[in-house]
Amino acid sequence: MTIAATIAEKPAGAAPLWLLALITFSGTLAMHIFVPALPEAGHDLGASIGAMQMTMSVYIFGLAIGQLLYGPLSDRFGRRSILTTGLVIYAATGLWAAFAPDVHTLIILRLLQALGGCSGLVIGRAIVRDTALAKEAARRLALMNLMVAIGPGAAPLLGSALTTTFGWRSIFFALAGLGAVNLLFTWLLLPETHSTSGTAQVGRLARNYGRLLRSPAFLGYALGGGCATTSIYGFIAASPFIFIHQLGRPDYEVGIYLAIQISGIWLGSMAASRLIPKVSVDRLMVGANLASVLAALSFLAIVLLGHLSVPLVVGPMFFFALGAGIASPAALGQAISVNPAVIGSASGLYGFSQMAVGAVCTAITGFGSNPALAAAIVLAAAGLVAQCSFWIALRFRGPTAGAD
Repeated sequence: MTIAATIAEKPAGAAPLWLLALITFSGTLAMHIFVPALPEAGHDLGASIGAMQMTMSVYIFGLAIGQLLYGPLSDRFGRRSILTTGLVIYAATGLWAAFAPDVHTLIILRLLQALGGCSGLVIGRAIVRDTALAKEAARRLALMNLMVAIGPGAAPLLGSALTTTFGWRSIFFALAGLGAVNLLFTWLLLPETHSTSGTAQVGRLARNYGRLLRSPAFLGYALGGGCATTSIYGFIAASPFIFIHQLGRPDYEVGIYLAIQISGIWLGSMAASRLIPKVSVDRLMVGANLASVLAALSFLAIVLLGHLSVPLVVGPMFFFALGAGIASPAALGQAISVNPAVIGSASGLYGFSQMAVGAVCTAITGFGSNPALAAAIVLAAAGLVAQCSFWIALRFRGPTAGAD
């Protein structure tokens, strides 16, 4: 029996959660792993700081835009074929980037790498929802988040080690290798979990997005989920300035403090995986975000009262991250369950909203001369917006009209 035939006979539930976590992890890993190499790569390529920062900006942009494309494409053509295509792009552009002769080529390749890598972000979530009912999907998404959450904390350490030992180009060799491994495992182990629905038509795909965008329930879950989770990007962007410039701590400590925040998300995801079978998903989502709001307001009060210190920054932010880790899989599970006919589109649109919220929060924290105050205001405001959005979603929730 051929490998393809063996795969075709596997039930939908055979999709390995560890593999879904790995392909999801790969997309975000490539965003963070290159940060420590920016100065060396800029010196080697003769590029300015702004040009090197553009290699990060276009990657985030690619993640956002790509998530709008892969969702509807996977709804029409099936999960497995579209994911395989994305992984081929991710591996090929990673290898090509290792030989980039100038920064302009690298910028283009980073955009293409993101467009390939984000296939796992969208399709991994969609496969989870394909193979489980809503409550079980939320539990599996929490477990997947648990495995993936280590990425943002480990990636800069891994990137620094590779750059120091082998040079900055080794990062892209490593990413290309990871993409090839993912491609092999996907071909061997991942079954198709979604029946295809014929030839994709732009008009139909647009109408699917239109139905989701007209759904107060989906918009509430999507906006609320982004504000409750990726708003923490704003604090992460401001953290070097808070700890080094405002608190006078050495630069090597920043990674330790950020690792504590990541551990909060990790522990929150672990808690969610255990609580979801026992507690209403909506109640868990609202309660977890409320905890994050209280933590953000505490941080804001500390800044306004002038009592800024390492423990009084790390403590509230840990609890903010803990709440975000619990709320994230709950909001995602509810959002992509609004219309079961277009789960892939919903997953992509949800992912786009998360990246957009994260980008906006990061940009806003760059304003002003007090990074701690800017971050505290952004987090508090985002948490309150999330709470209101979740309440709207709960009030109007219900399936949208089916897809064409």
